[in-house]
Amino acid sequence: MSRIGKKSIDVPSGTKVSISGQTIAVEGPKGSLSFDFRSEVAVEHDADAKQVNVSMDPAIIAKKRSNGAYWGTTRALIANMMEGVTKGYERKLEIVGVGWTCNVQGQELVLKVGYANLIKMPIPAGLTVTTEKQQIVVTGADKQAVGHFAASTRAKRKPEPYNGKGIKYSNEIIQRKQGKAFGK
Repeated sequence: MSRIGKKSIDVPSGTKVSISGQTIAVEGPKGSLSFDFRSEVAVEHDADAKQVNVSMDPAIIAKKRSNGAYWGTTRALIANMMEGVTKGYERKLEIVGVGWTCNVQGQELVLKVGYANLIKMPIPAGLTVTTEKQQIVVTGADKQAVGHFAASTRAKRKPEPYNGKGIKYSNEIIQRKQGKAFGK
């Protein structure tokens, strides 16, 4: 039995949930998201109790042990959708380096991080990217899209341990290493 899958998901006020076939769609003030869940999992929306319940037949779990993982995963993804359309998600990145900058030009994030050329990254639909000096803020309703864009931005110039230069998450701590020791 899944401890996470058994928990019901509360539907916040101002959020609409619709289930058709194997697709659940959630719409709220920050946007709308949809998710195609697997056929092994059953998802029901109780409009009176304002809850979404995810269940799975024990016979399906007994047939193949790994099928039980879909139960908790589906519940967690739907809970993330609920939070995303009501509160939204945000990731902050910092650029550490002298003369390194970032700015948004149209639908592109332009990074100047020590390479000969500028790095231009197209901003996906549904995300909002703002820059201020050497800080990048990525916001959106889809947790996966926000995290993926932040991770791909960080991958353009990972922080290095000797000088601490690079693109890092704002809450990330870079373990610094000591450089070579020169003669006495």
